[in-house]
Amino acid sequence: MDFLLLGFFTGLSLILAIGAQNIFVIEQGLKRQHVFLVCLVCSISDLILIFFGIFIFQLFSKYLNSTIDLIFNIALVIFLLHFIYSKIKTYNTVANFDTDLNRITSFNIFLKTLGFTYLNPHVYSDTVFFLGNFSKNFLISQKIFFGIGASIASFLFFFSIGYLSKYFSKFAKSYRVWRLINLLVIIFMTTIIIFVIMNIIKA
Repeated sequence: MDFLLLGFFTGLSLILAIGAQNIFVIEQGLKRQHVFLVCLVCSISDLILIFFGIFIFQLFSKYLNSTIDLIFNIALVIFLLHFIYSKIKTYNTVANFDTDLNRITSFNIFLKTLGFTYLNPHVYSDTVFFLGNFSKNFLISQKIFFGIGASIASFLFFFSIGYLSKYFSKFAKSYRVWRLINLLVIIFMTTIIIFVIMNIIKA
């Protein structure tokens, strides 16, 4: 039980940081677009990466180098640039909150959620590398409880922000409010791109 709680609070402390993936989950909640699917994909992905890191961290770390990190960072920048472009392109488009759900398929949302998850280097640094390194000296049973605790934190966090955003979406039905939200998302994503590029330059 001690290691389950340790995993829960450690995982929660990492995931509370605001990032591109969290913003995407919140946005889908506000749009009421496949919220359950988005939360489920993010949560299950975290669970997979957490246990991946916990059990094979030492083996995986032998093959980790700066080139792999650079590839992930470049992929993230390209993905976010495309996302920002799509936001700018539709910024002045009047959204219909009642029919948006019908105009985007669950498969498209699934792919976009995978992009925000697996093209995000911070997901790997938090789940695979930090949690894997942190628990590398634990016993097998302790690793399992630690991983379960961290995974519960992810499920709780993603479903909370997803459905809380869905609940508060009624306040975002104003087109003026939604344009403001879009502007804030564009600014935030641009900031993330600048941060990633600076990390690439420093490497």
